[in-house]
Amino acid sequence: MKYLVAGAAGMLGADLGAALSGRDVTLLTRAQLDVTDAAAALAVVAGFDVVINASAYTQVDDAETHEDDAFAINASGPANLAAAAAAAGASLVQVSTDYVFDGTATTPYTEDTPYAPVSAYGRTKAAGERAALRLNPGKTFIVRTAWLYGEHGANFAKTMLRLAAERDTIEVVTDQVGQPTWTADLAARIVAMLDANAPAGIYHGTNSGQASWLEFAQAIFEFGGYDPDRVKPTTSANFVRPAPRPAYSVLGHDGCLHAGLEPMRDWREALGAAFSTGALHA
Repeated sequence: MKYLVAGAAGMLGADLGAALSGRDVTLLTRAQLDVTDAAAALAVVAGFDVVINASAYTQVDDAETHEDDAFAINASGPANLAAAAAAAGASLVQVSTDYVFDGTATTPYTEDTPYAPVSAYGRTKAAGERAALRLNPGKTFIVRTAWLYGEHGANFAKTMLRLAAERDTIEVVTDQVGQPTWTADLAARIVAMLDANAPAGIYHGTNSGQASWLEFAQAIFEFGGYDPDRVKPTTSANFVRPAPRPAYSVLGHDGCLHAGLEPMRDWREALGAAFSTGALHA
């Protein structure tokens, strides 16, 4: 099997490279493969068996005023890769997000929940899902994830550790709930899904359990050796941002279970492993 990872310089892309170490894998950064270039995608994808698209426009707030830019990467990019994969007879793994939903649920979102994005970022990612499924039918895997953190790139966990060293206390919201997910675990899940010959379709790739941002921050302090009581509760009303944030971002894992894969481990266990392996450190 020949694997191609697009967006290999990002937080998830770097961990995908590690998860595929020892295999026939080509890792391409955005500078090496601009997914918005249809001709380039067609030329590069030829000869590969599996394409994993980890490239994305993830600046959620900026997308509100630059939706065309976000659409080019999050929707046109997957469309180009899907068309190229179809031409090559390859499978495509398109990484997506909980933002394709409106965040008003009270029980975990199932893989077949209808789209209901409420932000520009969510709209562009939903469009990318639809395009990938339409243009490479029967060979496209959509893997939705949320609340990513890891060793590479900027993320919430690293920000909390920096603030822990700079401030006596910080405030974090309690009224947004989701699933903190370690990119190393997500990368391993994507590879395991492919190795298991899981059927193409939509999957949710998040660590199990759920937490508020406050609980996540307190756990980061705890594992980092700081007093978690230094993290104080507040609400989203005190942190108004251009793009609305889903209040509830918990994703169900029926797709993995039906494919014979156990849900990913609990988020606290994963966070502890991220610290113990040195992926995160105070």
